[in-house]
Amino acid sequence: MLRAGDAKLKDSLISGLSEDSQFSLAYAAAHAFSLAALRWYGYRSESRYLVFQCLQHTLDMDKAKWRVLDKCHQARNLAEYEGHLDVNPQLLKELMSITKEIQMLVKALPPVK
Repeated sequence: MLRAGDAKLKDSLISGLSEDSQFSLAYAAAHAFSLAALRWYGYRSESRYLVFQCLQHTLDMDKAKWRVLDKCHQARNLAEYEGHLDVNPQLLKELMSITKEIQMLVKALPPVK
């Protein structure tokens, strides 16, 4: 999960990528890191929404931050299921920032015993 998240986050920063591609990669990285945090506690979820919602418990993240990820989730669903992705530059900026924070927090978790 961490390697996948690292790779996707790194790729999302490649200059010249469209905002759509940056968004998709950063969203996938946020999900990978968030899922890694949930699994660190021994839980699994098939729901992307719940993986993000649990961040307030798994990584002690502020509710406002996982709500930004919920907005990203909604945008991702529109793209996946309706073929419509209109990336808001501010939302992309917040997604990148939150994803980097999640990356840092999940990597700071102690090794699983």
